[in-house]
Amino acid sequence: MNYTAPMVTLPDIATAFATPASAQAWILNGTPLGLAVLLLVAGSLADAHGRRRVFLLGTLALGVTTALGALAGSTLVFTLARAAQGAASAAVLAGSLGLLAHAYPAGRDRIRATGIWGASVSGGIALGPLLAGALSLTDWRLAYGALGAAALVTAAVGARTLPGETGARGPEAGAVATARGPESGVGDPRRETAARGPEAGAGTPARGPESGTGDLARGPAPEARDKARDEAAREPAPEARDKVREEAAREPAPDTRDTARKATAREPGAGRTPPRAGGSRPRPDIAGALSLGLALAALLTALTLGRDGWLRPQVGLPLLASVALTALFVAVERRSRAPMVDLALLRRPAFLASTLGALFTGLAVIGLFSVVPALVQGGSGMSPLGAAWLFVLWSGTSFVVALQARRLPARLSAPYQLALGFLLSAAGVLALLGTLQGPAGTWPRLVPGLLVAGAGSGLLNAALPRLAVDSVPPERAAMGSGANNTARYIGSSAGVALTLALVTAGPDTAVLASAGLALLGAALTLVLGRGHRPGTSFAQTTSR
Repeated sequence: MNYTAPMVTLPDIATAFATPASAQAWILNGTPLGLAVLLLVAGSLADAHGRRRVFLLGTLALGVTTALGALAGSTLVFTLARAAQGAASAAVLAGSLGLLAHAYPAGRDRIRATGIWGASVSGGIALGPLLAGALSLTDWRLAYGALGAAALVTAAVGARTLPGETGARGPEAGAVATARGPESGVGDPRRETAARGPEAGAGTPARGPESGTGDLARGPAPEARDKARDEAAREPAPEARDKVREEAAREPAPDTRDTARKATAREPGAGRTPPRAGGSRPRPDIAGALSLGLALAALLTALTLGRDGWLRPQVGLPLLASVALTALFVAVERRSRAPMVDLALLRRPAFLASTLGALFTGLAVIGLFSVVPALVQGGSGMSPLGAAWLFVLWSGTSFVVALQARRLPARLSAPYQLALGFLLSAAGVLALLGTLQGPAGTWPRLVPGLLVAGAGSGLLNAALPRLAVDSVPPERAAMGSGANNTARYIGSSAGVALTLALVTAGPDTAVLASAGLALLGAALTLVLGRGHRPGTSFAQTTSR
């Protein structure tokens, strides 16, 4: 809801702040920029420090920063508040999908849960403009005050109701169990006897003559005792025998070590230093986040300036800077011991399909439909609430389809579901040709295209989170969801800037560009996802 609220209030915000047309893209892109930069950091933090904690802190910060946006007095302050909301939303998204993956490790329960998660995303997208459109009839600032209060209430409720992550103890739990293991002597009669020391004795005969049990109580003859003492000196103590036995059990056979070494070398992320059990947790990858944020900011600057002409130094220089900073980001991630994203995962076709699918969802779908309400208001003079109701035809259909998409995976794998979603989106977008800036009475012509494109968006929203967590190891679930959502918001930021630049040549230019990008996304996900089977998790894939 917070993400989509400015879509219908953009004209009012631009009027209130006297925002020029070239800067309006930043009003819409503030939140996606914060999301894209910090989602990967949030995913790593959630894996290291607990998904529940990251989720709750993010929700609290979202409430505070959204309320601050309602008090903004200029375009710059509002944009900065929106970027801070994006940073808080990054923690919410990475933590929530990580919690979901922890609660539903695999199978149809995960399919159903990720479908509901995707449907909730679609539902928030639908309700945000409606709330903002209704409250903007009084004052556009009321929408942001209400959303901030709702986020604070959610944080309070979540703190009381979300269970702790019992499985999140990880190695520390194992360390505790090990401490209670063989060395403690629990469950081993010999250890318990030794632990009680000489005072416990070895039974009644050890009490000697004072026990009054006769010669047998006093033990064997002196010669027999000397022989037994010599044999006992040559025989290792029980503790020493157990220690040798345990060390032998822990040491694998040579062929087993070779097999394990080869299997580890094939796994993504092999060679990285894992977090130490009970030791220091990995630090956030600040260098990676900074280089990624600067690269994205340079790209958005170039796309925003492109509306006044693409073949200009003002556009080319930021584009070159974006390429250089992206290369720097890759270099930083390769050298980092605790990277935001393990780049080795990109060698897995399923993970690459998930990432590119999210990127093209932002470019082709979210980018265009973020601007459609403002285009309809500007072209036909429709009110913000009227534009919000039209927007609901798209987002509401997306919500329903995402909720029902859980019935598909038995027959349709996630990559093929992504491809179908892109194809439907392209078909629906093409149906919008010639309708976005017509007179007020032509809005019924928008309905078929909005419904078809909404169905495609719903399939995308349901498939992306499932493929994101299925394509990575379970302990990297938050990183997988963070990478997926980062790609989505990088795409949406670039898509919004590109759409606003292209509409200067007419809305149909932006529509055609969106349809072309959707078809390209369908082709890429089909090629990369051919080997992925329905309901297959990372563990099942690697076992094959």
